[in-house]
Amino acid sequence: MRNGVAFVNNDEMHIKSDDPLHENDLVARNVRRFRQERAMSLGELARRSGLSKQTLSKIEQGSGNPTVETLALLGAALDVPARRLLTEWGTPVYVQRQDEGEWTHATNWTERLLDETYGSGYVRTLLLRLERGGKAPETVPPHAAGTLHHLYVITGKLRTGPLNEPVDLAAGDFVRFPGDVPHRHVCLSERVAAHMVTTLPQVRQVRPTVTKGVAASDR
Repeated sequence: MRNGVAFVNNDEMHIKSDDPLHENDLVARNVRRFRQERAMSLGELARRSGLSKQTLSKIEQGSGNPTVETLALLGAALDVPARRLLTEWGTPVYVQRQDEGEWTHATNWTERLLDETYGSGYVRTLLLRLERGGKAPETVPPHAAGTLHHLYVITGKLRTGPLNEPVDLAAGDFVRFPGDVPHRHVCLSERVAAHMVTTLPQVRQVRPTVTKGVAASDR
């Protein structure tokens, strides 16, 4: 107890990002995304960073295991802070069903990790209530680039996600999907209650200024 508040010991808590394979995949997605947004070939990125094309190819495949120095070189070449290469954003839809969640048991509590993202920026937490009605559900227009929605269904059944990739969820299911594309929430039961967190990492989006002359093998 500290200042009348129970003290929680986090020493036994498992953090998903402690897995180097997960971090390698995250860096791979971001390096590839930033490079393609800038219409930059692997050869051009190699020239700017001083790294070999072979090294860059392995990094983008998730098998490169880059060092801190390598991340710094990549960040400088891509014109982003190195820590942004460890920021989760703009990822595909991720679903964790109620019976797929793993519970970790500690001394005084149990926890179920739903998801984990990296970076700092805008975070909005809300409770979402829906009721089935006669009107067609409205389409939510895209939010700012990099927005992610993290939604956990408390009660009821819900269809949610991007218009071209909706998922059906029941109580206990979790989904993460990009909010920077048109999306929609559809009530499949009489009522739905859900917990939703919206995040927007502070990552500067750079649109490509060159779209021609990039070899298909370098995209």
